[in-house]
This record gives sequence, C-alpha cells and structure tokens, in this order.
Amino acid sequence: MSLTPKSKRRLQRILPFGVIWCLIGFFVLFIQEAATSHQNLNPNVVITLTPKVFAFAIISVTLIGLVVGAAEILWLGKLFNNKSFYKKIFYKLSFYSFFLIITIIIVYPIAASIELGVPPSNERVLNKLSNFLISIDFLSTMISIAVSLFVSLFYSEISYNVGDAVLMNFFTGKYHKPIQEKRIFLFCDMKSSTTIAEQLGHIEYFKLLKAYYSDFTNAITNHSGSVYQYVGDEIIISWKYEEGIKNNNWINCFLAMKQDLHKKADWYKDNFGLEPTFKSGFHLGEVTTGEIGTLKKEIIFTGDVLNTTARIQGLCNSHNVDILISEELIKELKPEHDFKVKSMGISELKGKEEKMELFTIAKSN
Repeated sequence: MSLTPKSKRRLQRILPFGVIWCLIGFFVLFIQEAATSHQNLNPNVVITLTPKVFAFAIISVTLIGLVVGAAEILWLGKLFNNKSFYKKIFYKLSFYSFFLIITIIIVYPIAASIELGVPPSNERVLNKLSNFLISIDFLSTMISIAVSLFVSLFYSEISYNVGDAVLMNFFTGKYHKPIQEKRIFLFCDMKSSTTIAEQLGHIEYFKLLKAYYSDFTNAITNHSGSVYQYVGDEIIISWKYEEGIKNNNWINCFLAMKQDLHKKADWYKDNFGLEPTFKSGFHLGEVTTGEIGTLKKEIIFTGDVLNTTARIQGLCNSHNVDILISEELIKELKPEHDFKVKSMGISELKGKEEKMELFTIAKSN
C-alpha cells in the first residue's frame, strides 16, 4: 500500500527530527566517554555504557526525536501557527521539556535494568533513578535534550518558512550547479484583485490573501505540487514532469483548489463580503534549475516555459474561462471519464511569434 503525497511529505518532515536527535545523542555519548576514558566514575548515578546500553540509548533518542517530530508536524505546529517565531520556540520548549522529563523517568530505569541485568522495578534500579534525579548528571542530560530540541525546532521553523524541499536541496547541494529539468507549471491569479484590494484596504486584503493561499495547501500537497513563488495575488505551482502527470496530479490539483475554495464561500462572504475566484494557465517544458543569489539565496527556474505560462494565464479573460492549457500539456492528460476538454482555438501569445492552440477543461458531471 503506497503512501499518499500528503503522507509522504509529512514523513519527510518528521524523519529529520529522528536524524538530528540521533546525531546529537551519539555526539553527547562520545564526548562523555572520551572525557571519562570509558570509566564510570559515579556508578550510583551514571549508567555504564555497555554495547547493549549504547544500542538502547541510540534507538531511544531516535524514537523520541521521531515522536517530537510527529507532535510538531501534526499538532503543535498548527496550534502555535499564529505566534511569533520566538514565542513558538518558548512555548514548544516548555511543553517538550515537561514531556521529556516524564520520558526520562520512564526510559532511565529501562536502561539501568539493561546495565544491571534486573527488572526495571528492582530496588537497585529505583535507587539509581532517585540518585540520578537529584544529581548534576540529570541537569547535564536536560541541557543536552534542550540542545536537541532547539536544533530540531529551529530546523522545523526554517524548513516551514523556506520549504522543506528547498531546504533539503540546499543541504544536498542538488542545485549548486544548474541542471535541466522538465516541469509542469501552473500560474494561478486571483480575479479582480485590484478592485478587491481597493474595496477592502491593505490590511483586510492581506488577511484575505493569507486565508486564500492557506486554503490551497491541501490540494497542492495532496497532488504532489510545490509552491515556487507567491507574487502578490498570484501563486506559481510546479511539478516535476513525472510527478505532475502521475494520476493527472496537475489538473486534479486545480480542480481540488477550486472545490476547497468554494467550500469556504460562506466564510469569505461573512468575513470579507466576497467570494474569491481565480484564473489559471498551464504549460510544461524544459527549465534550467539552479541556486542563485549572494545576500539571499534562492532556487529558481529559468526558461521560456515560465513566460509562456504567464501569457497563457493572461488570456483567460479574453476567452471567458478560468483555465487555459497548452496543447503540449493537454496531450499528457490521462483519460478520465469525468473530464471534458474543449479547444479554444489558435491563440497569439503576447511577445511570442508562434501561435498556440489552447484548451480548457472541466468535470463533466
């Protein structure tokens, strides 16, 4: 049973927590062993690092990291979404610190029982636990945990703000040297945005845009898309060619975006006095992808396909439709019984010599 694109994305965001906790845990254990020359100087408090204890410790910190990651991605990240960066870190550190103290009280006796070869409920284990909780070693453990927490939460926040795929590409150096890729692009522009901005004013219009873009999230993640740029009231979504054509992700994403926005029509009318709608242009082609910038680095796409997609989207009003698709991309559409494709004829694109046949599409039911 294969994972959905949304589940894969969540898993990709959770796994780095386990890696970060594992690496820091390994580093801390290495420093401790190096500092004591592999001798237990305080056996009444410190657990001797035998091979079995070491394996248990690494597995435990990795699992704890994954649990923290799951809580962060699936719950706490949303709970504190509207808080400032520093408040998020403070609230989360407080919550996780309490959670991890409880975890230590559970995990330490198991590790001690492995070391001593007795059950976790044995009096020797419980005595060692009580000694540990009032020792400097407990404080040292809490500091190392705080470091792991801070690093993983900081990574999560940076990943959330720049995009986890973009951040991973920076780390791996995938786009340090420009490469050519075949990609599908969707340029999506809010209809009558200038008029709406004048009616609402800058503050309310910004709130509208924030909610508007947020409502696209599930559709984009569920259909393997990635946000390339937000440009005012326009959002540019991209797919690698293989991911975009799989299960007709590119067109199903558009239809899901429309459906999700329409479901909240009453909410928009109650809060802003209108229901936002959008027009879209689709195209595919080769782009050069690479890392650019000195003061601020970005991964950008360059190629004629972007200019062409923008021109296609700009013709939606002329054809009185909310979606236009290039002939090259419509050929990639896998047959589905509820898709209705209609040719809009040959169109001349502004600034381009070659004319192009454009299509629109809708669900027939």
